[in-house]
Amino acid sequence: MNAPISAAWPVPVSVAPDALADIQADFSREWLRICDEAQRGVLAPPADRRFRGAAWAASRQHLLMAHAYLLSARVLSRMVDAAQVGEPLRNRLRFSIMQWVDALSPSNFLAFNPDAQQSIIDTAGQALRDGLANLANDLRKGRISQTDDSQFEIGRNVATTPGQVVFQNPLFQLIQYTPQTDTVYERPLVIVPPNINKFYILDLQPANSFVRYAVAQGHTVFMVSWRNPLSSDTDGVDQATWAEYLDNAVLKALQVASDISGQDQVNALGFCVGGTMLASALALAQARGEHPAASLTLLTTLLDFHDTGVLQVFVDEAHAMLRDQQIGQGGLMAGRDLATTFSFLRPNELVWNYVVGNYLKGQTPPAFDLLFWNGDSTNLPGPFFTWYFRNTYLENNLKVPGRARAGDVALDLTRLKMPAYLYGSREDHIVPWTSAYASTQLLRGPLRFVLGASGHIAGVINPPEAGKRNYWVSEDAALPGDPGVWFSQATERAGSWWPDWSQWLAEHSGAKRRARTKAGNARYAPIEPAPGSYVKVRAT
Repeated sequence: MNAPISAAWPVPVSVAPDALADIQADFSREWLRICDEAQRGVLAPPADRRFRGAAWAASRQHLLMAHAYLLSARVLSRMVDAAQVGEPLRNRLRFSIMQWVDALSPSNFLAFNPDAQQSIIDTAGQALRDGLANLANDLRKGRISQTDDSQFEIGRNVATTPGQVVFQNPLFQLIQYTPQTDTVYERPLVIVPPNINKFYILDLQPANSFVRYAVAQGHTVFMVSWRNPLSSDTDGVDQATWAEYLDNAVLKALQVASDISGQDQVNALGFCVGGTMLASALALAQARGEHPAASLTLLTTLLDFHDTGVLQVFVDEAHAMLRDQQIGQGGLMAGRDLATTFSFLRPNELVWNYVVGNYLKGQTPPAFDLLFWNGDSTNLPGPFFTWYFRNTYLENNLKVPGRARAGDVALDLTRLKMPAYLYGSREDHIVPWTSAYASTQLLRGPLRFVLGASGHIAGVINPPEAGKRNYWVSEDAALPGDPGVWFSQATERAGSWWPDWSQWLAEHSGAKRRARTKAGNARYAPIEPAPGSYVKVRAT
């Protein structure tokens, strides 16, 4: 277990004298070179995109300042690398230094950013007025605008795949999508998205909708749409536990889809935290002698939390105890807090880039559906969050048979023997692909692991029509314990992994039958059109 920041920080941090001398010598040589080139007027603009503007290149003083900043940043990074501390503390130091260094970039301050100054001059002050207006607007919203929200509306130009809500309870709505083919596979597909975000990341717009693609392949698709609990709610949803989510949401969704389709089993897909919940729910069903899923797909999902990447810097007993005290018995984990945490994992791209553009230059960020979704955060019930944080990130209990419990039932993921398709993204900073691969050592059924290019979201949302990226597969049925060995044996293929998954899923979907035109059945009548009302509730 990592030491908490509060306990680790006072530990003396030192650097070996010879390493420190090398860092100082390299700094001096590089600083002298920069000063010499600046004096001779031949100092080139840095490769860093924050300093590529023409105004930076035209100003010797600002160019020198940019180089001095970047040199100092490299020195601080080398100091952390050379620090004589344990790796957990080094990671925390590295993360903290990154936050300070990125925040103190001269590009973030009007007084030191010649591009921003020039934009004010070129617009006769309009850029400054617009920037202040943007700042005031974001202060009212309580977050930095990453896209032009006015260009999107849920149900109008995002989350537009036709369907009907066929079930709802205090935790979720279940959407059944309208068939787009004359015949469909008899076994339906139930998708469990993460409840820390909204489901329409999988149904953005028609050109990049995973849902629409699956429907077009002849699958009857059901989607879990999580409720976004608010502080004003009075029905006790803020006290919902992990066990209640597994029983009354995930397993309930599988049961309703099974009832409507007339099938004893469904195909189940989980994305990110939704995958962790889905696997846990299937383990809960397994412990009861139930087998609701014929196949399992997990996209960028952690079951073994041994390596959680950069998120590990937030994980310690002190944080877990604080959250237990604050919201463990009821209350909400604010979606805004979660969204801020994820943004500061990549502060230059998701924070300071918009500070400069929105406020210093008075620009309106372009319309981008993915960033609209990213800003549409969700709250979580406190008891659910505290169980999840402690049992996964802190104690890694799910991987140990019987250690994690849902209510009074012990969970054992190693008893899951259905065929499983496991996907990881190679550049994922939230679920490292090697950790997604670790699920191959827990699940016991026939497994297929696929590694896609790009990150946590862009790697998953990669429609074939776009002709982008690539993925790696291995046709060897044996999956070695070492992901590096697997990768060395894998074959790289161009394009999207979606057709590979679709071909695999078809093998577990049964025969085809004529598509039904009406959603639901006598027991589960349609309630309202997709995307439903739950997804439209904004976190406050």
